[in-house]
Parts: sequence; C-alpha cells; structure tokens
Amino acid sequence: MAAAPAVTPADAATVVARLVGDRAGDWDRAGRLPAEVVRELNAAGLLAPQIPTGYGGPGWSSLDSGEFTARVGSLCSSLRSVMTSQGMAAWAVERLADRAQARSLLPRLAATDTAAVAFTEPQAGSDLSAMTTTVTVTGDTLRLDGHKVWVTAADHADLLLTFARLGDQAAVVVVPRATPGVRVRRRAEPLGCRAAGHADVWFDAVRLPTSSLLGAGGQSMSLLVTTALSYGRISVAWGCVGILRACLTAAVEHAGSRHQFGRPLAHHQLVARHLADLWSAEQVATRVCEHASRCWDTGSPDMVTATVLAKYVSARHAARAAADAVQVLASAGAVDGHPVARAYRDAKLMEIIEGSTEMCQLMLADHVVNRR
Repeated sequence: MAAAPAVTPADAATVVARLVGDRAGDWDRAGRLPAEVVRELNAAGLLAPQIPTGYGGPGWSSLDSGEFTARVGSLCSSLRSVMTSQGMAAWAVERLADRAQARSLLPRLAATDTAAVAFTEPQAGSDLSAMTTTVTVTGDTLRLDGHKVWVTAADHADLLLTFARLGDQAAVVVVPRATPGVRVRRRAEPLGCRAAGHADVWFDAVRLPTSSLLGAGGQSMSLLVTTALSYGRISVAWGCVGILRACLTAAVEHAGSRHQFGRPLAHHQLVARHLADLWSAEQVATRVCEHASRCWDTGSPDMVTATVLAKYVSARHAARAAADAVQVLASAGAVDGHPVARAYRDAKLMEIIEGSTEMCQLMLADHVVNRR
C-alpha cells in the first residue's frame, strides 16, 4: 500500500500558505475552489491528515490536525470545509467499514479521491426520523433513492457517502458520483463558505453492489450520524479558531495603523475593548478545542461531549468576534472579499452546520442533567 508523502504539520502550513496566498477572496466571489488546489492538498495527504499511516495517510493526532485545520481556516473557510468533509468521510469509513472496504477506500481518500457526506434533506435536518432517502437490497445489488440538500463539497466530490434508511434501520452507502442516476446541482451564492462546493444531490434508482454499504448496513441512524458528526464538529471548531485568529490579526493591524482624533484607534477605549474581546475569544476557543482533541487522542469517554462543547463555544465566539472585527475596521472591512467581511458570513454558517447552536445547547444540557 503506497504511503502518503512524509509531511509534517510545519511543512503542511507552508504548503497551504503557498496554495492559498491572498486568493481566498477571489475564490469566495467566484464561488469555486480551483480543482488543482484541492488535488494538490489531497495528493499531499492533507485533506484528511488523521488517516492512519497503515492506509497511506499522515496519521496525525487530532491536536496536530486541529492546529492545521485552524491554519487553513484562517486563510480560507471554504477550503477548510472541504477538509472537514473529507475527514468526516474518512472517519466514517475507519469506524464503520469492514476490513476489505477500509483497505480499498482509505488509501483513495488519503491521496486521490475527494468525498462528501450527505445527511440533510429538505424536511430532515436535525430530525433524523424525517429522513426519507432509502436503500433496498435485492440479492447482491442495492437501489438508492432520495434527495439530499446542502451537501458540503459535493460539487468537488468523487464519492458521496450517503445516509439512508435500510428497512427499520439505517446505512451509509458509498456512491461514486459518476454512477448513473446521480445528479448534483451546485447551490448558488450561499451565505458563507461560498467556494466549498455546496450542492443538492438526487439519487434516482441508483444501483450499486451491496459491497457499497459500509459494514453491510443495518445500524442505528443516530449511531451512524453521531460517528460522522463527531469528526465534523471538532473540525468546524478548529476552523472557527482560524476565523478568530484571522479577525484578531486584521483588527489589531487596522487599529494600530489607523489614526482618529490624533491617536491610533487601538488607544481609544471602546475600540480597545473590541480587541480585548477578540483576543479573549480566540484564547477560549483554542483551549476548548485543545481539550477536545486531547480527549480524542486519548480515547476519553468525554470525547463526544468535548467535541460538542468545542463546536458550540468556538462557533459562537467566532460569530460574535467576526462582528466585532467588522466594527473595528468599519468601511474598510465592509467590502465583499475582505477577510473580515468573509469571516462575518462564514462564521454565521458555523453556528448552523454540524449541529446548530440550539442542538448543541440541548445536548450539553442533557449531559449536565444526566451526570447528576
């Protein structure tokens, strides 16, 4: 099995800085990431750097992967979203697939194929019981029918990991995008992460071998979704740390160089308050993400709750801090394509995806009540 190129987190930061540069604003306005950027990151093993070395991945810890995710998020949340999608797909395969499926799929996800994970439907977001996409099995063939919406990275994907009902239970089907009956339509002009390839996907009598069912299917829907979302939540949380760092940098640079009433903006108390809040938010989000990653790396029983907490805290802080950064920069930051204007839109989306703020609050409240 071919190994991914040996790449350290420090090397990875250099690679992504070169690939992104100052082009993220242009990608955001165009609504599309360059295919060659996605391909090069994938070829370096950096779309899902936690894939184990035994499957050709870098085998990074959650902590190293998280810091890299924050770095990417500080440059381009759309690219970070594609990373989150790839990592969710790889984690789902690692946890749910049988040995033969893992040997087949993980090396591809570590280097060549991109993937999207399809949960949401027109009437089924947080309410899993409303999911209507179905898979039926006849002999050694399955049939998939349904409609998924707002599938992150679907417009870039080679593979679509699709959650569906299988009788009274559930399954994840690995669907090559080129399969007859699959139709992908890109979502135009989403609020945030505009270049992340959000798309709606239709499955019309899609036929595949039963080997396309991860682990043969027949699991609990909540178990399947929680497995994938755990990775998604911690990745989004670290991405929000990146948003916070980008906003803090932009606000400090502007407030230190812009003069009003004879002195730098940073020396005006009400502006200084915004800077203090931005730094505090970045520090809090970083610490809660570090805790979640350490829980992940040690296999702590607190891992699921820690990832929910990290996502909840980081997304809320990112949304508030992005608004503060726009306030500090004023008209200078209120321009489409400017990093803080982009952060303002991207951060709001982070409060919705991979478990909305309200769903996180409910889960954290349940945790508090049940531990008594």
